[in-house]
Amino acid sequence: MKTIEVNKSETPLVEYIRSLADEPLIITMNGKPVAALISVENMDMETAKLSTNPGFMAIVERSRTRYKKEGGISGKDMRRKFKVAE
Repeated sequence: MKTIEVNKSETPLVEYIRSLADEPLIITMNGKPVAALISVENMDMETAKLSTNPGFMAIVERSRTRYKKEGGISGKDMRRKFKVAE
């Protein structure tokens, strides 16, 4: 994995961005990771925003936990319940 020390880097940000196709770039400060630069090339803005929103991710995790405990309803059953054509 690639890393850069933020206080020692003289390379323009655009050069790091061009190298993201292979792997993320971990940015360190005083040898400790503080951020990660990752490619989001195939991601829309809404997905990027939601995937980094702690409140939304907490909702997703609660839903996953509940689904594991209680099960769920299939898409086919939902369409049937709400009389939506497939």
